[in-house]
Amino acid sequence: MANNPLDHSNVPELGDIDKLPPLESFLETLNLVDTGARTSNDIFTGKSQWMPHGRIFGGQVSAQSIIAASMTVDESRPMHSMHGYFLRPGDVRYPITFAVDRIHDGGSFSTRSVRAYQHGKQIWSMIASFQVEEEGLSHAVEMPHGIPDPETLESEASQVAVAGESLANYWVHRRPFAMRHVDGPLYLQPAERRKATETVWVKAQGALPDDPAVHRAALCYVSDYLMLDPMLRRHGLTWIDRRIRVASLDHGLRWHRFARADEWLLFELESPSAQNGRGLANGRFFDRQGRLIASVSQEAMFRLKEG
Repeated sequence: MANNPLDHSNVPELGDIDKLPPLESFLETLNLVDTGARTSNDIFTGKSQWMPHGRIFGGQVSAQSIIAASMTVDESRPMHSMHGYFLRPGDVRYPITFAVDRIHDGGSFSTRSVRAYQHGKQIWSMIASFQVEEEGLSHAVEMPHGIPDPETLESEASQVAVAGESLANYWVHRRPFAMRHVDGPLYLQPAERRKATETVWVKAQGALPDDPAVHRAALCYVSDYLMLDPMLRRHGLTWIDRRIRVASLDHGLRWHRFARADEWLLFELESPSAQNGRGLANGRFFDRQGRLIASVSQEAMFRLKEG
């Protein structure tokens, strides 16, 4: 494959997805265009959801990369792990080009790398592994006990709507995923208990296609919303605090078992450390049967501007 992806001048018109409902808008970003077909290269192009700050949401580009890589591997080999780095901020006004390298195809495992570009500059780099499903030894940590069911928890949308905060309202009402925070969200008010943990029920706002790759991409997408919450909770901060400066540096996810992302999943997070203007968070997804579904990790820039 050539080192440079196709120039944006060769990309077909992608259209406007801003007016679509949130879940449809998310799915449209996963509908990648094969722009490398005529050159026999694995190059795909995707759209972006509008964001209030104008930057591409990291969960979106990582989810799109999962789809791009999966399009080059037989469906009998599902993705079981990925790790990516955010290199530059992306611009929601322009398409993203995804270049996939077929690094290795072995007897059981396949490896792919994905580079995402805008205007010829790389904004994201990911490597992912796929494996033929097989039987083997099995064990897993248990789901935490005593967690209330999502149906018993107050909707975050109702909490934010009462407050009337425009930016927080955007994040709640324009997201394709529903969330139920066990200890309450951190949009408008700081946590009562300063603990570096977070527990949230999540699921898509509606039915997703049956394609397993879409559900893996959706899990990666929604996890990126919440990875910084344990750090905010620990230090008594909220998302509308004008002093905070945050940006995701990387994102890693390992899928242990398949689960649908349009059914309630419990996301348990903790932040073991914050230092040097960075913070680390680890997370686990469980289904309602208590099975461990996936493990997530992310390091982020985490700064507090005084004054």
